[in-house]
Amino acid sequence: MKYLGLAYFTPEKMAAMTPEQVKALVSQCPALDEKMRATGKVRVSASLGDLEGWRTLLPRGGGTQVVDGPYTESKELVGGLFIIEADSHEEALHIASLHPAATLGETSGWAVELIPIEFYLGG
Repeated sequence: MKYLGLAYFTPEKMAAMTPEQVKALVSQCPALDEKMRATGKVRVSASLGDLEGWRTLLPRGGGTQVVDGPYTESKELVGGLFIIEADSHEEALHIASLHPAATLGETSGWAVELIPIEFYLGG
């Protein structure tokens, strides 16, 4: 079964950190990302770009309207995503727990959601 992992952050909490604190936090991410990928079960892993580049496409009046920024309003924003192919839900949870947002950044509002994928067109 495949699972989508969404890695969240809280912009206000991240903005309250000093540049040195942010650097110290994110410098720990590559080793954890590599540990997660080393399981051989991660099919996709990506960090998302700066919010200034986000666009939302909405169905409007028989066409598509493009607006700036994230459409959903939330205290947290998705900062990354990954897809795991696991033999069980427990295995997927274990692999997702290796992601930096599941193990670091408690004070910066990091978190991971793990969602089963019901239909997948990828390889």
